[in-house]
Amino acid sequence: MSSTWMTTRAWLLMLPLLVVMVAVIGWPLADTVGLSFTDAKLVGTAGSFVGFDNYSNMLSSANLSRTLITTTVFAIVSVAAEMVIGVLAALLLNQEFRGRAILRALMILPWALPTVVNATLWRLIYNPEYGALNAALTQLHLIDAYRSWLGEPGTALAALIVADCWKNFPLVALIALAALQAVPRDITAASLVDGAGPFNRFRFVILPYLAGPLMVALVLRTIEAFKVFDIIWVMTRGGPANTTRTLSILVYQEAFSFQRAGSGASLALIVTLLVTLLAVAYAALVRKTAGSAA
Repeated sequence: MSSTWMTTRAWLLMLPLLVVMVAVIGWPLADTVGLSFTDAKLVGTAGSFVGFDNYSNMLSSANLSRTLITTTVFAIVSVAAEMVIGVLAALLLNQEFRGRAILRALMILPWALPTVVNATLWRLIYNPEYGALNAALTQLHLIDAYRSWLGEPGTALAALIVADCWKNFPLVALIALAALQAVPRDITAASLVDGAGPFNRFRFVILPYLAGPLMVALVLRTIEAFKVFDIIWVMTRGGPANTTRTLSILVYQEAFSFQRAGSGASLALIVTLLVTLLAVAYAALVRKTAGSAA
């Protein structure tokens, strides 16, 4: 069988998938690109051609710069906390102790919960009238009165970061725990014989085996945190005073709340470009990590 026929057959087998991808991804993307060059509203007329005005207005907008800073802070702090807590949880669950299997199963629950359910639970915890957090801190005499954790600009973003960490650190822990299973026991035993302490044993023996998987978890979680929408929308809708508004929420507000479909489409494409750059960086880091491991 000739190589030309095999190549042709491969393309024929992929043709249904390509058709679905063009219909589901290609056409909406092309329509969004065309829409971004108009002043169309969400309802009503199609709008007239305005060129790159939508892009220039969005890129020069103070709202975009403030939202980009908020998104970056949320992504960096939440992902850093998830990595640290996830690795510590994996190290704990890698030890032999009674009830370890049950604890492993329970750890998966926050990650397995739908994000909307997770966000609703944390809204109840942060409730300024009957929230569990206020009750606990008041009984411990750490605060004098109940506070609106999601209603104050100084605490709302931190409260969201805590909720996001609780939701996603199990993913990092599972990846790290799987990597820990690959650490040869004879190497760890030899390090104990040589008198290596816990810190040196983690740094020189365990960490090299965790580096590759943790790099994948780091970049994947960074991309997800950078385009976060659901948990913030359910808990604060970007408030108070837009202090928790992320890029995805800004796109939603521009296109649907303000019904400016043209500028919303241009903003969506800008966010897509930023996420694509993160994805390219992810691919490069994975290739680099794989090359170093080889």
